[in-house]
Amino acid sequence: MKKLKSVEICAGAGGQALGLYRAGFEHVLAVELDPTAAETLRTNSGGTVKVGDVADPTVWNPSEYEGIDLFAGGVPCPPFSVAGKQLGSSDERDLFAWAIEQVAVIRPRALLLENVRGLAAPRFSGYRQRVLDRLTQLGYVADWKLLHASDFGVAQLRPRFVLVALKPEEAVYFRWPEPQAAEVTVGEALRDLMGANGWKHVDEWVSLANKVGPTVVGGSKKHGGADLGPTRAKAAWAALGVDGKGVADEAPGSDAPPASERLPRLTVEMVARLQGWRADDDWKFAGRKTSQYRQIGNAFPPPVAEAVGRAIRGALDHQGVPHDLPELEAGVHDPVYRALVEANDFVRIDRLVRSLGDANEASVERRLAVLAQDFELEVRATPSGIAYKLGNFMGFTGQQEHGRHAYFEAHRNKVS
Repeated sequence: MKKLKSVEICAGAGGQALGLYRAGFEHVLAVELDPTAAETLRTNSGGTVKVGDVADPTVWNPSEYEGIDLFAGGVPCPPFSVAGKQLGSSDERDLFAWAIEQVAVIRPRALLLENVRGLAAPRFSGYRQRVLDRLTQLGYVADWKLLHASDFGVAQLRPRFVLVALKPEEAVYFRWPEPQAAEVTVGEALRDLMGANGWKHVDEWVSLANKVGPTVVGGSKKHGGADLGPTRAKAAWAALGVDGKGVADEAPGSDAPPASERLPRLTVEMVARLQGWRADDDWKFAGRKTSQYRQIGNAFPPPVAEAVGRAIRGALDHQGVPHDLPELEAGVHDPVYRALVEANDFVRIDRLVRSLGDANEASVERRLAVLAQDFELEVRATPSGIAYKLGNFMGFTGQQEHGRHAYFEAHRNKVS
């Protein structure tokens, strides 16, 4: 199968790149901020890898890749993660809106961006609506889909919120990938690795680790050492026979006690297996254990990337029967945002209430308060009541004067 060409931003250690390669894509450029993760990707894959801030024009020039088959990436998750403050556009690490603006420059045949489940929350309905509307303006048909890694042969739940956009002539052939028939348990996935040193109780452990695991947490550079997440996650791992308080250097030895006496810890290789790397991938992770664990924990699972990549490849190749209406369509995520945009003027709250049908003033005011976290919102008192007008988006889309640049320079070694 002839490989299609891709550009990948925020590429990490190559989970998405590997999955996309299996699906028929090869990257002509990957950009990654962390030098160690970039070394991992460079060691294991072909194509050019550049290190640095993806929004820095001295690192790469998006216009050089105009017409590429696929523009893909996993932009930073902390702005949307429920484990953080969910600052969205106010978080200096947010690159989602910036990535959308690069579509106007690159004009790819297809777009794939993935992020954490938190981006699907009501808090970001206006943000999502802006993304969809902007892509529509650029001539693409787009939508989001919440996918669980466990539906694609990965032994952890790991929900990811995925955005796919295609031009109309390809969008009519796109179908979201269907879940696989059976889930893979932690025990099934790791039996060979957990028993690699002859542990006599490995079968007992496999029977204990008989479910899909919780989401592996990679964390940021502010995170401490390598462990399997916060207290609740550690408790969930313990129920599966895993000590989540750290990562081991090797599998249990032949004389190690059973899990009922002492829970074994996962190795970096085991965590990679849980993220969807296969034994025959022979993927070598650069850096020390904590860095390796973080690279793996922050990755987009290769099997999920492969499944979505194959669906995109099929659409680009016009495989199957086209839809009368594209499966991808820019639905309304935030009707208040949409009403304010369409009005392009001040709108009284009673008009907003009527436009939403079953809403009331209190619910509209709550929606407006959420919008005000990502957009400038003007308020005016009129004889007929309070009116609102939607102003500029406050997020980073490439502005030279944006505060994101100063923050990045001051905290370069801590941004992840």
